[in-house]
Amino acid sequence: MDRDVEVVVIGAGQAGLSAAHHLARLGLDLVVLDAEARPGGAWQHRWPSLTLARTHHVHDLPGLPFPPAGDDVPAADAVPAYFADYERHFALPVHRPVRVRAVRPTSDDRFRVETTDGEWTASAVVNATGTWTRPFVPRYPGQEVFRGRQLTPVDYRGAAEFAGRSVVVVGGGASAVQLLGEIAEVADTTWVTRRPPVWREEPFGPDEGRAAVALVEDTVREGRSPGSVVGVTGLVVTPWVREARARGVLDRLPVFDRLTPDGVAWDDGRFVRADAVLWATGFRAALGHLAPLGLRGPGGGIRMEGTHVAGEPRVHLVGYGPSASTVGANRAGREVAVALRRLLRPDPALLRSA
Repeated sequence: MDRDVEVVVIGAGQAGLSAAHHLARLGLDLVVLDAEARPGGAWQHRWPSLTLARTHHVHDLPGLPFPPAGDDVPAADAVPAYFADYERHFALPVHRPVRVRAVRPTSDDRFRVETTDGEWTASAVVNATGTWTRPFVPRYPGQEVFRGRQLTPVDYRGAAEFAGRSVVVVGGGASAVQLLGEIAEVADTTWVTRRPPVWREEPFGPDEGRAAVALVEDTVREGRSPGSVVGVTGLVVTPWVREARARGVLDRLPVFDRLTPDGVAWDDGRFVRADAVLWATGFRAALGHLAPLGLRGPGGGIRMEGTHVAGEPRVHLVGYGPSASTVGANRAGREVAVALRRLLRPDPALLRSA
């Protein structure tokens, strides 16, 4: 196995596979390192009740369409099977399970990628590790004394385990709304958010998508955290959402001030008993292995120029910021490949045909 390559791609989800496809197509020598035991990225860990009909649209990876599947097929089955076919079809050099521990600069202006399976050296790094491994749970007083269960969407396996119980769902994103709807069918639920939800009644089309991406691009260009996509787009009102709102499932309360041993409480005297608190409060980018590169600015963010870190055109982040969607990841993969081909092995004739 050649451990000295031009490009190391870290992660084999949608963004990593798209980047790998385009890099290989442009003739660059690469390896893809994936921490998972099998293909599928974060999709393989989604809860069983998340069917294709309930997901945001899964866009085709470049060069191979997503095969037709019934709306009731679990996304955790359909998408990993598609990713596995994609890896085989294009003979992508994916190595797994390989967890990247650290990426360090070398004395000869390259990168040393330290992993659970030895080391690679590379001229450039494309990071596509996503966010699934870093669910975010805010700190509130009383979390350590609450006697019930606390979990995140990563831990959620289905509503049945909450049957007949009282569940507080925290968070204003699409996952919170979806899980709240499922759990409310079998349990007594309470929804709390920091800010009132913003509902989008009109369809979310290409123009709205471009506007949302532009806002996120501005954010990362300034070195700030990309934040929540819903913070930019709002929550789309689907037929299911209308029905849930009519039933009162989506009546929300402002977030509580503290947890108690048997529930959550507000300073104004309100109290809600709870057997479980589901923290659907978002995710953070999994970038800890890049810490030795010193990419973060004084405020803790990473300033970006397109897909690459500002001032470091050899380090690209895909599936991050404006590319943190299936369609965005596809576009970012091509952009990364063209940029690195131009940087590492410039060939104007080839690039014109890319």
